[in-house]
Order: sequence, then C-alpha cells, then structure tokens
Amino acid sequence: MKRLWPRKLRAQFALLLASALILANVMAFVLLVADRVRFSREAFDDVVASELAALVNVIETVPEHRVRSVLRRVGNRGARVEILPEPVIDATGASERERAIASEISASLDGREVRVSLTRSAPPGFGRPGREGGHGHSPPPHGPPRVVIALPVTVSGESAWLNVVALQGRVGPIGFHALFMGLVLSLAAVLGGGLWFLRRMTRPLGMLQSAAEAAGRGDRAARVPEDGAAEIAGVARAFNDMQARIARFDAERMRTLAAVAHDLRTPLTSLRIRAELLDGDEAASIIATVEEMTVMAEGLLAYARGEAEFEAAERVELSPLLSRLAEDSGAAFAPIDGVAVIGRPVALARLFTNLVDNALRYGGGAEIGVDVSEGMARVSILDRGPGIPEERLQSMLDPFVRGDDSRNAETGGAGLGLSIAKSIAVGHGGSVSLSNREGGGLRAEVRLPLA
Repeated sequence: MKRLWPRKLRAQFALLLASALILANVMAFVLLVADRVRFSREAFDDVVASELAALVNVIETVPEHRVRSVLRRVGNRGARVEILPEPVIDATGASERERAIASEISASLDGREVRVSLTRSAPPGFGRPGREGGHGHSPPPHGPPRVVIALPVTVSGESAWLNVVALQGRVGPIGFHALFMGLVLSLAAVLGGGLWFLRRMTRPLGMLQSAAEAAGRGDRAARVPEDGAAEIAGVARAFNDMQARIARFDAERMRTLAAVAHDLRTPLTSLRIRAELLDGDEAASIIATVEEMTVMAEGLLAYARGEAEFEAAERVELSPLLSRLAEDSGAAFAPIDGVAVIGRPVALARLFTNLVDNALRYGGGAEIGVDVSEGMARVSILDRGPGIPEERLQSMLDPFVRGDDSRNAETGGAGLGLSIAKSIAVGHGGSVSLSNREGGGLRAEVRLPLA
C-alpha cells in the first residue's frame, strides 16, 4: 500500500482532489437517479388516477356500441383494458404506494371501491388472445413492473368490472457518455486549478529544499525568496537569517585564525634571526623547529584566506580557466566548451591550483579532464604517483593531514592544500573526492553545480 501512495505533495493533493470529486459525482448520480425514480412514479400515479377517472366517466355515459371504440383507444396508448364480470385481483396490495394509488383513484370517483396491485407478472388469464372485451397490447407474462387496477363500473345498466394493466413509467436512462464527459470536464477543471494553486504554494518549498541542501554542503551564500504564504515566507526568513548568522560566525572565526597566523610570523622571524646567530648543532635544531612552525603559520593563513573569501560570484567558463592553469603548470588538458558554473573565479582558481600542484608534486605529472553528469560539472585531476592507502583517503581532506609525517617545506606544507580545496568546493555547493586509479596513481574529482 505504501508503494502505491505517492510521495510528492502535489501528487497526494491531486489524488485527494480526484477521489473527492469522483465520490461527489457518484453520490450526486445516485441521488439524481433516486430522485428521478421517485418523481417518475409520482407523475405516473397522478396520470393513472386522473385518466382512469376520466375513462370510467366516459364508459358509464356513452352508448354501449361506443364503449368498444373507447377501450380500443385506451389500449393503443400502451395499456391492456378489459371489462369482465369479475375483478382480476382480489384486493389492494399491502404497500403504501398501492394504497395511495387506490385512495387517489377512489377519491376521484366519489369513494368507489378500487383495487390496486403492483406486480411483475400479468394476472392469470388476463389478456388471453381473442378474449371478448379485451383491448390493447397483452403484457408479457413476466417483465417490467406493472400496475393492475380493478374497479366496478356500470355499462348500459349492468354491473361489471373494469380491469386495467399498465406498465409502470420507466425512468429514462441517463447517458453514460454524458456522465463520463461531465466527470472528465469537472476533474480537469478542478485538478487544473488545484494543481496550479498547489504549484504556486509548493514552489517556495522546493527552493527552500534546494537551499537547505546547499547549506548542508557548506554553501553559506544560499538564500531563498521571502514570498509565498505567510507561514512559508516566515520559514524562508528564518532560514535566511540562520544562514546570515552562520556566515558571520564563520567569517569572524576565519578572521581570527588569519590574524593569529599573521601575528605568529613576526616572532617566528625574530626567533629564526636569533637562532642563526648561534653556532653548532643546537642552532640547526632551533632553526628546523622554527621552519616547521613557519610552514604551519603560512598554511593557517592560506586556509583562513581561502575560507574567508568575499569575492563576488559570477558565471565562470571552466575550459578557459583550466587551460590557463594547465599552460602555467605544464599539465595535460583537453578542453570542452560550454561547461560553466556560478562561482568566485579567484577561489576556483585556487581550488584547481591546489589539486594540480599536489598531482605535480607527488604524482610527477597531472592530467585534467572535464565532463558533465547529472547536472554537475566534473573536473578530474589524474596523476601516476604512488597513490594513498585506502584507509587514509577520506582523512586526507581534513586540515593538517599530510601524506607524510614531516613538515618539511620541500615535501609539502602544513597539510591544508586539500582541505582548502574541499572548503572552496563545498562553498560553491559542490564536493571533492579522492580515489586510487587502477594501475597506480590518484584521481581527485571536483563536482560543481552547472550554471
């Protein structure tokens, strides 16, 4: 059952509207048929009572030789009429309708005895072909409902019984085609208007979902329009305010980190100068420690600058940007036109430069590739170096994690290059992933939303 139930709000709303509309139409159809049946029966009963009263008055007033022609005319109108010595039914039936018809006919004939029966079978022997005194079409032995009426009359001074069998008035069929077309048109009108309204109502929710996903990836610039229904606009304002506060907190944190890293360089420079004035192995040990601390301070400063980038975002074509980088670094690149993202050009250049520098430094060369998949631009940087152990692939994107354990500036920095690249990609709504290549080497893949 859960598999059949739609998950999207728009589909659930459409199903609700369609179900309610179909149910309402079915109920209206049932009530319409019931009302038509009731109205048809009431009209039929009134007509029978009035026409039968008129027939009795005519039979009892015209000469005997004209009675047959009168009965013939009545028979031609769809009823079977016979004047017999005895009634074809013994008494009025027990139903409320039978008693009502008998009472109405009796009232129109000044209280004369009237017997009425509602049945689906013709009275025994009634309407037998060639029977004297019978006029009209003989009803089939079994079939649709009919009214059997018997009442005493006087024909040329002699008492007899007027027996009438008439088919009950049928309700004209309600065309299925018309009903179906009415249902389709009403469904189209209501669903069209409802879905248009729902689309206007849920569009801000879709935008809020996209912005929340981008915020979850670290994009602090993601915002949503503060329009729509009051409740949705309130949620949008709260989300935008949350994003602004987080962005201010991150910016303040990075400014503090940059200030600390910058201020560390002055005492480190002073310590290095003083250590160089010393002689012997002790001086070399102090200088090595100062160099390590300098690498860490420079890495912290670069990391803070990369995170706290306030460059304006714009449309960036990836092929020209990567072509310049490949030309400057000597990496191989096969450009593909038409792949663009929305981002900060300087930050994106730093992102790809860090990855290419890593490939050149540890892999001995770099190959840059670009393609498009699932609405994302994918930039791959490949090398043929020793790769990275599988258990360390994920941690390599964390700050201060290096492929080797030293802090030697000749073999690497403070372990912040990949972390800076990841932060820039996440800030653009994308991601960075690392994987080992078959045959050796490392693959760094950057995924960014297409413009």
